[in-house]
Parts: sequence; structure tokens; C-alpha cells
Amino acid sequence: MSRAAQAWDLVLAGFAPVFTQPSFALFRHLVCAWVLCPGRRTVTRMIRTMDPASRRCHDAYHRFLRGGAWRMAPLWELLVVLLVHRLSPQGVLPLDLDDTLFHKTGRKVDGAGIFRDAVRSLARSVVYALGLNLVVLTLRIRPPWGGEPLGLPIHVRLYRKGGPSHLDLGEAMLRELAGWLPSRTFALACDGAYASLAGRALPRTHVTSRIRKDAALYEMPPPRRKGQRGRPRKKGTRLPSPEQMARQSRTGWVRAAVDERGKVVERLLLSRPVLWYTVCPDRPILLVIVRDPTGKQHDDFFFTTDLEASAPAVVEHYAGRWSIEDTFRSVKQSLGGEDPQTWKGTGPERAAALSLWLYSAVWFWYITTHGTKITWPALPWYATKRTPSFADALAALRRALWSRRIFSTCARNPLPRKMASVLLEVLAHAA
Repeated sequence: MSRAAQAWDLVLAGFAPVFTQPSFALFRHLVCAWVLCPGRRTVTRMIRTMDPASRRCHDAYHRFLRGGAWRMAPLWELLVVLLVHRLSPQGVLPLDLDDTLFHKTGRKVDGAGIFRDAVRSLARSVVYALGLNLVVLTLRIRPPWGGEPLGLPIHVRLYRKGGPSHLDLGEAMLRELAGWLPSRTFALACDGAYASLAGRALPRTHVTSRIRKDAALYEMPPPRRKGQRGRPRKKGTRLPSPEQMARQSRTGWVRAAVDERGKVVERLLLSRPVLWYTVCPDRPILLVIVRDPTGKQHDDFFFTTDLEASAPAVVEHYAGRWSIEDTFRSVKQSLGGEDPQTWKGTGPERAAALSLWLYSAVWFWYITTHGTKITWPALPWYATKRTPSFADALAALRRALWSRRIFSTCARNPLPRKMASVLLEVLAHAA
């Protein structure tokens, strides 16, 4: 048995305490089939890949998703501890938060609703679609090969209309994460839809996000004078909006080199502490205005609750938030996260969450097993390729699992090496 396949078995074995013994067997079979299955990842198609003789009733896997006696929260907790211990043992943990739509079809899908489709919507035309609206929290890590960071999902909550808001779900996940990692602090990056989290008392967490360009900003309230009557002032002098501030400021701009997702660019930065009373009335925030020296891009406006952060660090931290968008794309395209045809009970939510969990598990296996080793074949049209994509990590795992499965049942005289390598490459990259 190859070491790579054994390493994958050890990764899965670490999650056995979440399940009963029969359920863990179903979980292991389903997860491995999810990795190996070509084409759409419907439940029946996946289990045919892993169990073509149908030794186990197909409904056992459907029941495992829609009504099994297990929960996702312990799976996330064990995954978080594993990722942090091996990949980010020290320092502040950078996190990203966003929501995404997993498209679904069917007359009735539990937990699904009609939501705005951010991918297909434009500024002047909004597209709506049926699906699961998932709020996802990811851990951002720097891979050993450098380049763009990776966003590894560590928690997921399903948004239901009439239930807790997106902000409530995000806050709940952060509080749960703080309980799992009581000795760590967090730096959260999120888009403007989640900027209001800055006003909530998140445990050991600083928030970085976009700020409205027309936001009402103030100086901090002046100190109370001796003998002054009446209640203390809650805000100081009104300041120009971020857009007005950027237009009016002639001095104070600092030229800095900023690392935006692995690429260093020059930017002009203007920063100052302000009070954004509407969102964060009890404490100041650090406003950061970003300008492109060439004038090709519009000014950007960010803020952070960490007043000690430098302006370049704030811009770099927010720019790294794009890793969560890469995660959504890879989970949907490479893992078929939207494909499982499960409609009842917790099935739709669990299947979607498992696809995100599997994304983190595959990357963890790949980083700890291969590191900076090149695992993809040399191709003339990718002659300068030096960093792996998720498709490369998935192909490496498929190669290891298919190799074990094929050659462990081979006759005494195995396939010729040349023939076997071609077969494994085809299976590894089967879409």
C-alpha cells in the first residue's frame, strides 16, 4: 500500500469518534467515492464508483445523509484542531467569511429558497435562483510553495428565510470557533455585507472589511469637562465621508508596496482613526483609503477594528479574502458540491457541508504528504507552472487511491508500468 493512500486513511481515521462504527464505514466509503467519482456526484453515482457490485443498499447512504445520528459540528471541530495544529500553530489566525449559493433543483428541497445569484447577476440586472444559501467560514493559510493563499472551510451554517440573519450565523460560528481554540486570536476579513460584525463583541477577533464611501464618520467624543452637566457626548466633530476625504486630502498619502494575493503592487495609502457611529458606536476604527498611482482603478475604502495594524497590512489582509471565492469555485466545479440529489431532512445541508469539508481535507492531505513536490505531469502549454491547483491536489489523491484499488487486486503479473501509468493518469484527471 502506498504511503500517500495510507496518509489519507489516517486523515479519515481521525474523524472516527464522530460516528458509530457502521456509520463511519458509510462515511469513509462515501468520502472516498466522492474523490474518485467522474462526472456528476449524485449519491448513487458515487457509490457505484466505490461499490460497483452494490454490496450495500444504496438507501443506506441516503439515510446516512438525511437522517444519520451524527452532526457536522464535531467534524468541523476536529478538522479545525487538525488544520491549526499542523498548518498554523502560532500567531493570529486569518479568517474569511462569506456566503454562497449552492444551486438545487426539485419540487421541494429542505432548506432551499430563492436567492440572488451573485455569479450571474450584473449591476443592472439581478438573477435569482433556487438553492441553499450557505454562510461559510474559512481559515486562510500560506501554502509551502508560496503564491496565493488557500481558504480552507472550517465551519458552515445554512441560512433559512425567517431564521437567524447572515450576520447572526457568522457571529455564532466565530463564537463556536473561539470555544474550540481558546488560546488563539483571530483576524476576520469579510466583504461589506458583513461589515456590521465590527459592532458586535466578537471574542478575540478583529474585523477588516469595506466601508461605505458615503459613511458618516466622526471624531472621537471629547473628554468630559469637570463640572459639565448632562450626559457625556457619544461622538465628536463630523468628518468628511471617505470619498470626500480622499478627494480633499492633499497630504498624508504614503506610497507603499502591497502584496495582493501573491503579487506585489504599488499603492498610495491614507489612514486615520475615526468613529463610525452607525456600525461601531463604542470604539474607533482605522480607516484606510487606497489609491492606484496610475489612476487606472477607482479608490478603495477599507477599515479595521485593529488600531495597531499598518495600512499596508490592512490592504493585504482584505486582498487575501479572494481565497474564499477560489474555494467556492473549486468545490462546485472540481468536487461537484451542488450535485448530490438529496432533498429531505438534513440531507441537502449535510451534503453541501461535506463537500466543503472534503475540500479542506484534500488540501490538508496534499500539503502534509507532498509539500512543494511537483505532482503534475510536464505539459508544453504549462511549461512555467510551479504551483498546484486544487485540481492537481485532487488528481494526486485519485492517483494514490486508484493505484491501491487496482493493484491490490491484480494478478501475480501486474500491468506493465507504461500501461499502468497511462491508466492512472486518465483516472486521475477524469472529469
